[in-house]
Amino acid sequence: MIEVVIAGAGPNGLMLACELALAGVRPVVLERLTEPHDAQRANGLVGQVVRLLDRRGLYERLTAPHTTPEPAPRFTFGAFPLDLSDLPDNPLYTLMVPQRRIEGMLAERAAELGVDIRRGHEVIGLTQGEKSVTVELRERDPIEAEFVVGADGGRSAVRKLAGIAFPGVTTDDSVSRTAQVSVAPDAIGADGGLTVPGFGVIPPFQHLRTEHGLITWAPFPGRDPSLSTVEWGQPAEGEASLDELRASARRVLGADIAVGPPTGPGPHLMRRLFGGNTRIAERYRAGRVLLLGDAAHVHSAIGGPGLNLGLQDAVNLGWKLAAEVRGHAAEGLLDTYESERHPAARRVAMHTQAQSLLTRPGGDVSALRELFGELLDQPTARRHLAGLLSGADITYAMGPATGPLVGHWAPDLPGLPDLTRTARPLLLDPTGTLDPGPWSPHVDTATVPGLDTALLLRPDCYIAWQGTTNDGLHEALGTWFRPV
Repeated sequence: MIEVVIAGAGPNGLMLACELALAGVRPVVLERLTEPHDAQRANGLVGQVVRLLDRRGLYERLTAPHTTPEPAPRFTFGAFPLDLSDLPDNPLYTLMVPQRRIEGMLAERAAELGVDIRRGHEVIGLTQGEKSVTVELRERDPIEAEFVVGADGGRSAVRKLAGIAFPGVTTDDSVSRTAQVSVAPDAIGADGGLTVPGFGVIPPFQHLRTEHGLITWAPFPGRDPSLSTVEWGQPAEGEASLDELRASARRVLGADIAVGPPTGPGPHLMRRLFGGNTRIAERYRAGRVLLLGDAAHVHSAIGGPGLNLGLQDAVNLGWKLAAEVRGHAAEGLLDTYESERHPAARRVAMHTQAQSLLTRPGGDVSALRELFGELLDQPTARRHLAGLLSGADITYAMGPATGPLVGHWAPDLPGLPDLTRTARPLLLDPTGTLDPGPWSPHVDTATVPGLDTALLLRPDCYIAWQGTTNDGLHEALGTWFRPV
């Protein structure tokens, strides 16, 4: 019998597969598509997930050897420029690489770890028993697994087959258009901004709001730039086209943008979307079936939070599910996946809905934006938004453990990425005298000079205990793992 079946070979499902494999579980990944998806989707990573990939040794696979993440000095919130350059310990990191490259890297890493990825396997039925789940496949023999994880997107078949409701809000009054384009080289300034005669400059990688809609110019290095618009109350018919995008940009700006078709290698993006969904699964688990990523939550893409949320879901679930499969989990451990990650999804839904509201046209929204702009002059407000957008403001309840760092994600420490690549619990002991006792087989121990307190890190890099003696250490370990 297979230990874990993951439905969906997108970034979230592949990340979970890697985490399980690091913990000694060999999952099987089932993917409906016979080949990797080549459509352009997310344009990069935003938030704490960037540092998380660094702590798994994966960041440099997307950049260059021996490179480390740096915080972003600027970002955007609700079509406001967000200056973060004056913030100490800025938590917002970005990495601009296309999703298909991220997915390819994770597939390569999964293969290195021995993960079995089966393409052309579509899940059409689930039957749960007391100790297993039977997975029915289209035109293939059924398979049996101890657990099944649905990482199969917003229209998740696994979620529907498990009978998990997906409540939320659907809007249908907006239309967004996005395409890769070409422009005259002299129209692009030194900072990447696009000069539009009769209007001015559209800044790069910012949402620009007017009283008629929203426009975004994104000159990604090494590939064709993209132009996007969002309008409200504008009908559209037929196939999406460059002429349609030009007309939409003219309505939003009141001026023409001289854009042509893309000139680089394809596939090229040409997309029109109507409305949007904000939905969160009523529960993340039904017996031996769990949900992950977009199968558990969908929301606006504004601010790019999707992969940050989904990949952190995967890292939160991976070690807990592996401990359950291998018999190491403390009682109730697997239930903490939902209790910890469901609130994180609610926060993303909250801030993407708020941002979408701030971008709409209308005098009442303009008044709200005037007030919001005044608030952004305050560093404390910008620091709050940086934590919200990055997910760095998320903390978890850690049972009886106390201390100012308990429940928080571990701060960057010298050598930490090398110590966390194995995805095992880690005891950082500056004295070299602490004893995990009967939990020693579960825990790696390292002496890290410069710390004034010992730290126990869960595999997802959240701090489960801090102290200077063994006091409370065994109790904290017992919260998450069974002693050997």
